[in-house]
Amino acid sequence: MAEDPTLTPEDSQEKESWQVLSQLEEWLEWPMVFLSFVWLTLVIIELVWTTSGVFELLGTIIWIIFLSEFLLRFALAPRKWPFLRRNPITIIALAAPAFRFLNSLRFLRLARGLRLVRIVGTANRGLNALRRSFSRRGLGYVLGATAIVVLLGAGGMLAFEPAREVNGGFTGYGDALWWTTMLVATVGSDFWPQTAEGRLLALLLSLYGLAVFGYITASFATFFIGQEAQADDGEVAGAGDLASLRKEIALLRAELRDASR
Repeated sequence: MAEDPTLTPEDSQEKESWQVLSQLEEWLEWPMVFLSFVWLTLVIIELVWTTSGVFELLGTIIWIIFLSEFLLRFALAPRKWPFLRRNPITIIALAAPAFRFLNSLRFLRLARGLRLVRIVGTANRGLNALRRSFSRRGLGYVLGATAIVVLLGAGGMLAFEPAREVNGGFTGYGDALWWTTMLVATVGSDFWPQTAEGRLLALLLSLYGLAVFGYITASFATFFIGQEAQADDGEVAGAGDLASLRKEIALLRAELRDASR
């Protein structure tokens, strides 16, 4: 392919760098999608059961892969600052696991805040992986995204608001899962978080529920209305009824034209 003679050597090199970066992202897309779902599962398991050993080792290996992939894309990006501005959540989420050793009382608050950042970053990575898995972002994508948010959010609420530390807190993952589902569904319950991290996570879950649950409700309503419209004895006019009505209107217009002549 002939090069554009109007491009300067710097522009040509920048264009080539963007092409290499695009090819790399395309080649790594599906492996990163798979690892993102594995990472999501490991984070939920860690939040609920505080596992160690092989799960922690696997999580560390995946984190190193994510970090290496991001650093490689950063090195190939011709414009570093715009690249960083487009990935703020990814940067913070990748940095958060490095502070897992902060378990002393002095750094407990910082560690809890970083855990919240990790939850948000994991949700962002999981939603991006889900977005790449769906060719059309319809109801299936929204339901999948909601499942990710609810499962991860329930694990976070259990980690921040356990019954052993918070009065009226969650006794198990099932309890936290029910509460998170009610919150996202905009129904709510009689318990409200007591910790700052739990309140912030609950706020994010509420905002997601307000933004998405109306779409889910409207989609189900459209489905049931469509089923009613397809029934012969349904009270809602369907496509066949509308076609018949258009045909009758066309015949009536033709008769009126003939009468006026």
